[in-house]
Amino acid sequence: MESHRAHRRARPPRRRPLLYTVLATAVIVGGTAAGTAYVKAQAHADAGTVSSSATPSASAPASEEASVEPAADPSVDRNALLAKAMKSVTVEDGADVSVAVLDPDSGDSASYGDGTFDTASIVKVDILATLLLQAQDANRQLTAREKTYATEMIENSDNTSASALWAAIGRADGLGSANQRFGLEGTEGGDGELWGLTQTTAADQLALLQQVFGDDSELSEASRTYLQGLMGEIATDQHWGVSAAADGTKWALKNGWLARSTTGLWDINSIGRVTVNGHAYLMAVLSNGNTTKAKGISLVEAAAQAALSAFEDSAG
Repeated sequence: MESHRAHRRARPPRRRPLLYTVLATAVIVGGTAAGTAYVKAQAHADAGTVSSSATPSASAPASEEASVEPAADPSVDRNALLAKAMKSVTVEDGADVSVAVLDPDSGDSASYGDGTFDTASIVKVDILATLLLQAQDANRQLTAREKTYATEMIENSDNTSASALWAAIGRADGLGSANQRFGLEGTEGGDGELWGLTQTTAADQLALLQQVFGDDSELSEASRTYLQGLMGEIATDQHWGVSAAADGTKWALKNGWLARSTTGLWDINSIGRVTVNGHAYLMAVLSNGNTTKAKGISLVEAAAQAALSAFEDSAG
C-alpha cells in the first residue's frame, strides 16, 4: 500500500494556474483507519493620471480636472499573508503540509505548499460526489442501501461502506471520469481497492469543495444539500481539523488519517467549509510525514487557523 513518493518538508508557496479562473492563482478529503485554491491577485488599474502641475491649467476643460484621481491601491496579496502566518506553524522534520482557502463571496483565495498527497478518507467526499453525479446522469435517486453506506462513510468514516461505494462507482475509472467534470486535474484514484491511496492536491480538494458548496456545480442542488448535510454531522470523535478555524459548530467537514505501513508516519488531512463571523470559507489542509496522529492533527489545525488569518481584514 505504500506509495513511491518521498515525504518532503514544507516549502514556500508557489503559485500555480487553475483551469477555471483567468486570474493569476495558486490553490487542498480522512484516514483509511475507521474513522481544500486560487489566489486573486489582480491589481486595480490606475483611476487616472495625476497632472505634474500643482493646479490645473485655466484653459483645461472642467471634465479634465474632474478626471484627475489618485491611483488605487493594489489588491491584497493573500498568498504572502498566508506564507507569513505559516512561519509560526510547527512542521516536524520530514513532514509536509499544503493549505488552500477560498472566500466564495469575493473569489479571493490563498495557498501554501504544493505537491501530491495521499487522500486517506477525505476521498470519501469525492466517492459520494461521484455516486451522486452518476445517479443524476441515470435520472435516479440513491437507493436505501446506498444512502446507508453514504451516511456511514461520511459521518463515521466507515471503511466497509466506502469500499462498497468505491466498487459501485467503478473504482478509480469512475472517480476519474467524474473528476474530469468536477475540474480536478491532479487527482488519481488508488489502484484496485486502495481508495485511501488516491493521490490529490490542495488545489483539487478546493475545486471539489466548490462542487459541493458552490452553485456553479455539476451536482444538482439536491445532491449538494445532501452531501453538505452529511458533512455537517461528523461523529464527535472526529470534530477536529479545519473546524478549529470556525466559530463553534459552524462547519461541515471530512477528515482523513492514515499511518503508512512501511514508515509508521501519518497522513493527516482535513477539508470543508467553516464559518467565521457569519462569513463562510472553503478550506483544505493536507499533510504527511507526521510522527504521530496527534501531531498531525495539531499541524492541520494550526495551518487552518493560519489560512483564516490571511482573510482577517474581511473576517472582521
